[in-house]
Parts: sequence; structure tokens; C-alpha cells
Amino acid sequence: MLSRMRLFAVARKEWIQLRRDPRSMVLAFALPLFLLLFFGYAITWDVRNLRLTVLDQDRSASSRALIESFVASGYFEVVSYASSLSDVEGALVDGAAIGGLVIPPGFTRALSGGAPAPIQLLLDGSDANTATIALNYASAITAGFSRRVLLDGSRLVVPAVAETRVWYNPTLASRNMIVPGLIAVIMSIIAAMLTALTIAREWERGTMEQLAATPVHRLEVVFGKLIPYLGIGLFDVAVTAIAGIIIFGVPFRGSVLLLGAMTTLFLLGALGLGMFISATLKSQVLATQVAMVVTYLPALLLSGFLFDIASMPVVLRAVSFIVPAKYYIAVTRGVFLKGVGIEALWVQAFSMVVFATVGIALAVGAFNKRIAE
Repeated sequence: MLSRMRLFAVARKEWIQLRRDPRSMVLAFALPLFLLLFFGYAITWDVRNLRLTVLDQDRSASSRALIESFVASGYFEVVSYASSLSDVEGALVDGAAIGGLVIPPGFTRALSGGAPAPIQLLLDGSDANTATIALNYASAITAGFSRRVLLDGSRLVVPAVAETRVWYNPTLASRNMIVPGLIAVIMSIIAAMLTALTIAREWERGTMEQLAATPVHRLEVVFGKLIPYLGIGLFDVAVTAIAGIIIFGVPFRGSVLLLGAMTTLFLLGALGLGMFISATLKSQVLATQVAMVVTYLPALLLSGFLFDIASMPVVLRAVSFIVPAKYYIAVTRGVFLKGVGIEALWVQAFSMVVFATVGIALAVGAFNKRIAE
């Protein structure tokens, strides 16, 4: 028969031990906010002020208007004007510029005569991601410039105009996507690492035998030890979510209760996994290292936080289905940015229930031969 008194006694004992360990207190309360601020500012896909060197061989009003179009976009800044192609190449080699805009002689004459007026954009492809973004920006800028030239002084009307609207993140700010994902990644790491220390600490201090000699049930031990860390985890999620909203300006459009319920399920699974690792390895150092490998790498690489899962090889896509952070990131982004409810997140909710059940089952199973029935 489970006893609520024994359950809360174990929880109180774990909280007292946690308070006496400064390292665990820092890990529990300071590290999540620090990681959010550090990665929130460090990770960004917003590319602006791309350094551009210009070789204007036409030196006309039209060529200057094209250059001004690049500068006015806010994505490019002209850092130098070249006098020859070798100067452009030198700027790219030295890293002084990410791209070189070459406007050949006869540019204005070709525009006036209605003929194609080619220009050249040279890009430093050593950073493929930045080069791809710069190419897309340049293509849009030149397309807009060409449209203005076509319509200038005439009655021509473009037959079809595409009007785009971006939902949920209209400014396409990368922080709006990164911060909710960061909350999931950070809590994956912190939750598992916190409980990875708890049982190993008991073994190293020699108090596990004393606990085994008591009539406490293994369920009371598991849930008693989970209660303080569950409270800490919910507190950390609340703090990081508020920090993301206030500091980074991330919108919150969904239900606090839904986020809290899904977070509770996710934390139960992560905490149970950490406790299983701790009970199996019996060493704080080893348990911490294994918890980092088991949680950090999958949460960072296979959750869809940084890389699109659909573009991964089939094997890695299959592995991603057992990464809990993948589903929790979908929850945080859906609640923060889209404001969706359980009707849109039922698959993730089911996955969180499975994860919580498996995590707690592993933790309870680890005590099967160590704690008296």
C-alpha cells in the first residue's frame, strides 16, 4: 500500500539534499536561463549587412540606382568600390566582402533599348548558407529593379502579381523559431542531468542501503524523488518562457494550461530517464556524461531544432521518431507562435504520454532489486 506520508518524506529528503549541493542548485535554477540567453543571442539565421564590393563599369544614373536598390534593401552594405575584376576577387579572397556586384559597360544603353542588361554577382561560397541567402536576396532585388524599369514612364501593367503573406511569424525573425525550440532542448538536458545525479549520489554517499532497509516502496522512492525536480522543471520553463517573451519579443498566442500539461508529461519522461541512468550507473560523473550524450545530441541534431528532418537520410528520419524533444519542440512552437490547441497537437500529446510512461517505468524498474517491496 502506497503511503502519501512516505512519498512526501522522500520528496522532502531529496529537496534538502538538493539545497545542500551548490552545483545542483546552479544547474537547476541558473543554467537554463543562462543557456537561453547565450544561445538565443548566438544562434540566428537573420542575415543582414552583407558586405558587398562593387565594380561599376557603366558609371551611369541607372547603375547607381541599381546599387542603391541593394543598399536600401537593408541586406547589403557597400564596403568598397573596385576598379577591376582582380580587386573584386581580392576582396572575396581576403574576406573583406561576401559578394561582388559587377555592372558592365553599356548597362544603361541596354536598358534604354529594351535589350537584356546582364549584371554579375560573385559570391563567396565557402559559407554556403550565407551565400544561398545572399543569392536569394540579390535575385529579389534585381527582379524588383527590373519591374520598376519596365513600368517606368509607360502604361504597362504586370499581368500577375504575387502577394505573399507569412503566417505566425510575419517578419521571419529567426528568434521567434529559435527561442521556443531552445526551451525544449534546454529542458531535455537539464531534466535528465538533474535526476542523473540523484541515485548515483545516494550510492556514492552510502545512504542507499539505509533507504533500502526502510519499508518504503520503490514507487514512493521514484515519485518522491521526482516531485522536487518536476517543480524545478516547471519553474525553469516558466522563467525561460517569460524571458523569451520579454527579452527576445517572442509572441505567445496559445494556452498556458496546455503548455503546462504537455511540459509536465515531457519532464516526467526526461526525469525518469535521468533517474534510470543514475540508478544503473551508480556514478555521478559517468551518469552526467551519459545523460548529456543521450539527451543533448538527439535534442540538438534530430529534433528539427536546427536541421530539417525531412532532408535527412531515411535512417536518421526513422531515429528521429524516438527523440522526445522532436514532439516537445512542435508543442512549444505551436503554442507560442500558432496558438493551436490540443486538436492540432494530439499526436504530440500522445507521444508525450508514451515518453512519460516509458521514462517512469524505466526508473521504477531500476529499483526492482534494490528497494524492498
